[in-house]
Order: sequence, then C-alpha cells, then structure tokens
Amino acid sequence: MSASRKIEGVVTRFAPSPTGYLHIGGARTALFNWLFARHHGGKYLLRIEDTDRARSTEPAIDAIFDGLNWLGLGGDEEPVFQFVRTPRHAEVAQALLDSGNAYRCYLTPEELQARREKAQAERKPFRIDSEWRDRTPGPDEEGKPFVIRIKAPKDGETVIEDMVQGAVTVQNAEIDDFVLLRSDGTPTYMLAVVVDDHDMGVTHIIRGDDHLNNAFRQLTIIKAMGWPIPAYGHVPLIHGPDGAKLSKRHGALGVDAYRDELGILPEALFNYLLRLGWGHGDDEIISREQAVEWFDMDHVGKSPSRMDYKKLENLNGHYIREADDARLADLIAPKLGIDAAGRELLQRAMPELKARAHDLNQLAEGAEFLFAARPLSFDEKAAALLTDESRGHLATAHAALSALESWTHDSTDAAVRKVAEDHELKLGKLAQPLRAALTGKTTSPGIFDVLVLLGRDESLARIADQMLGAH
Repeated sequence: MSASRKIEGVVTRFAPSPTGYLHIGGARTALFNWLFARHHGGKYLLRIEDTDRARSTEPAIDAIFDGLNWLGLGGDEEPVFQFVRTPRHAEVAQALLDSGNAYRCYLTPEELQARREKAQAERKPFRIDSEWRDRTPGPDEEGKPFVIRIKAPKDGETVIEDMVQGAVTVQNAEIDDFVLLRSDGTPTYMLAVVVDDHDMGVTHIIRGDDHLNNAFRQLTIIKAMGWPIPAYGHVPLIHGPDGAKLSKRHGALGVDAYRDELGILPEALFNYLLRLGWGHGDDEIISREQAVEWFDMDHVGKSPSRMDYKKLENLNGHYIREADDARLADLIAPKLGIDAAGRELLQRAMPELKARAHDLNQLAEGAEFLFAARPLSFDEKAAALLTDESRGHLATAHAALSALESWTHDSTDAAVRKVAEDHELKLGKLAQPLRAALTGKTTSPGIFDVLVLLGRDESLARIADQMLGAH
C-alpha cells in the first residue's frame, strides 16, 4: 500500500463542546485529526466550543483535556476558547451585513412559530422566508429586537468534494437564511465555528458525518466572506454492537471510564479507535509510529463502525503483555493498597501475572493473592478442592517442601512432582488443591511461580493452614 502524497501547511482541529465527558466518538475524531496533521507534518489544534454557557462546565473541560492527554492527543498550541471570541464573531456578522450578504430580520418569535405551525399543518418542510431579506428597516423598527441572518443563495447548487463521502450535492434552495447573530448580540454556533476555523488557519475539517449538513450552511458564510474553503472529511459515526447509533443503552462511556473503570491502556484504546473505521490491509496491531506513517483519509470507511468490546479487550491484553513491568506495577499498586515492599514484589510477579490478564482490573485481581492476609478466604471453586483427601496430600507436600535446602522454581517443581509420583497421583490432583491453599482461587500464575513469589515461609504457612488436622 503506497504512502499518500504529503500536503503542505496542513492545520486540523478538534473542537468539542464541554457539556459532558470526552466520549469515544469524540476521541476517535481527535485521533483522526491528530494523525492527519502528523502524517503531513502539519499542526493539530484544540478548540473548546463553550458558547453554551448554561451547559458548559469546568469539570467537563478538565475531563476533555485529561482524556486527550492520556491518549497522547494534546494540541500543538494553547487551546482556543470560543466564548471569549464573541466580539470577533459579532465583527464578522457586521461585515456580512455591511457587504449586503446578511440582513437584519425583525420577525418575532411568535410570527416564526405561527409560520412553523402552518408548514406542519400543510405537511411542508419549514424554511425561513423572511420579508426582511430585501427590505430596509424604517423608523417603526427603531429600538425593536432583531437577529442578523445570512442571505443564502436561492439558485443553483453547492457541491462538497468530501474526503470520505465523495461528491455531495445540495440544492441551494434547501439552505435557509439561518441566524448569525441572536437578538442579544451573541453568535450562533454556525457563525462562531466558521470564524474560529478561519482565524485558526484550519485547512482540513475532519469530523462526524452528523455535521455534513452544517458544512453546506457554513460554506455560505465562507464564500460570502471570500475566505479560503477548507477540505472536508465527514467520518461515519460509531454504532453499538447491534448496529444502532452508539448510546448510553450500549454502555457508551467517556474515555476516562475506559481507563478508570475498564482498566484499558491508552495505547490499546489508541490502536482500537484507529481501526474503528480505518484500515491498513490486514494489520490489526498498529503502533503510534506506524499509524502516523500510514494514515490517510482514503481508507476511512463510508459505513458506520460497530463497537466490539471483546476486540478491545483482546487488544488490551496484547498491550498489557507488551507493557513495561514497572509501569504496570505503578498502575495497579493503588488498587491493591500496598507499600513499597509490596510494590517491589508486584513488579517481580508481573511477568507471570500479565500473561493472562485482559485489563488492569483483572491484573490487580490476579495479584491479590500475593498480599492476602492469613488465613486466606476462598472462592467457591477453591473451597470445593479442599477435601479431607486433598488436605492429606497437602500435609505430605508440606513435609517435602519444608525439607528443601533451596527454594526455587526447579526445586519446588521436583519436590511436588516426587510427592505426586510416590502417591500415584496425577500432578493436577496435587497442584490444584495446592493452588487453592496458596491463593484462595483456582486460577493463578504457574504453581511453582506462586511458591517462589510468596517465598518459603509464607508458602509453608499457607499450606499448613489447610492441612489435614489444621481444622
């Protein structure tokens, strides 16, 4: 697969509204913008669209930055906050008014509502057709509230050569004279986005395809101002496993929940989101460096992607096995509430622990036996293994292990195998109750690794607790 041609001067942006957490679809949009900019040696910028003052919150802004930084998708420059740019937005609305590309509209909310209801009754689409479009306000309008509307072209059509969707055409008659500036002087989303993208020098707008209709309206402003037209790439949304739009019903989570609740590593989520709607042949495991080298918009799919939590879990398991042991120990130590000595033991145990974990929660759970206080508590399956017969075998194993001069994987292995042979037992008939006695569970790292990690004294004490005659 050939590398795509490099484009000079690329500037992309990710522009979330801080009305909640950074959701998974937003994270993928940020990722695609980051990758496109990196691939072309350009810039990737962040903008917080906080003009909805009632719903924009500081905790949401913090959560967005936290999620982006965790994924390694922080902006190349200080983020732009849309609200503080309100005077600039109003300035552009005035410029459009002065050039005759916009007009003051004095239609009242009541008049608009009546027209909306009439259209509904007649089963017609409601489009603004304001008599103020070509009418000059007179003395009667002095002091009355008004909005500033764009003069959208009524004839012809607008075509967008979308990087994902291909050529998309809309008849200009379908684009109404939308509001640029409200009667209180505040800009609408449609105006603010266009002005900010222009002032930030954005050349490529990559976002969800739910914004495709907005692009046609935004182009009306861009063309009226005589500004350069950005390239658009509208990416299909992420759907749930059932094919419906991803929602809370599917357990749609913020990026922070994938980290804090599900125990996902950032590199796993990065890789998973990359492959959610984009591909490079049959490659599934793709490093950050490879992603930057290979990413292009040509291979973004036109169909919605489906969340596959099992796939994410498997990918996360791969990255856990690849991860540095010290880093993993640092990540799960807080879950276990251990001291520095415990942290050291945890790191030593990590090669064995991480081999079977798919997430950090499983990793922490798998490590619990190392720090369990005696006498151990047992899960149901482990308790069932500790019969009178197996307790008797544990006493024999205890005697053999106690006699060892050195406590290593090989020496404990040889001792336990000899006990099994001497008593004509399959190794599992001895190893399974031994595992239960040592860990309280039926799954753990290899039994001889467990013995070495716990050490001689702790291992012998835990076995002794469960020997026949100890109860």
